[in-house]
Amino acid sequence: MRNLFLFIFTLIFISCKKDVLPKPSAFLSLTYPKKSYEKLTLKKPYSFEVLKNTVLVDEANHWLKIKYPSLKASIDITYRPIENNLEELLIEAEKLVFKHSLKAEQIIPKDFVSPEKRVFGSFYEITGNAASQIQFHITDSTKNFLKGSLYFYIKPNYDSILPAVNYIKKDIFNIIETLEWEE
Repeated sequence: MRNLFLFIFTLIFISCKKDVLPKPSAFLSLTYPKKSYEKLTLKKPYSFEVLKNTVLVDEANHWLKIKYPSLKASIDITYRPIENNLEELLIEAEKLVFKHSLKAEQIIPKDFVSPEKRVFGSFYEITGNAASQIQFHITDSTKNFLKGSLYFYIKPNYDSILPAVNYIKKDIFNIIETLEWEE
């Protein structure tokens, strides 16, 4: 009996001891290129500044894809002329934003108004594991309508892509702030 008690006591004493292992010092260290912009050189009904280290893909109907190869992301820009259909274009743009509400945790809107440049629009930041984290639309309210969406070519994991979203968000604000309509 004494041996059994000694055995159980020893077993408990040995099994409760935790090995101390040093934790590796690990942290996410992301570095992004320094930002430098240049004016869009493609002939479009609009112009704005784009980040120099992006790849521009000129598409039909004055559409444009701004690729970020190192981030596996792109800003897809669609252009539509206004032909007495501004309300329809605005409703369509907002429908595309709120399609993401199933996966989104939150959709944060921000309006842009610059009457002197004839630039009016909305910017939507979509948090959560949605397919697109940022969408925006801009118009002069008479002739031109531009819509943009940020997409990553990976399965959305918002926590992982958030630093890249914040990096590209500054470029999207720059696009909106430097947008000019061509006559």
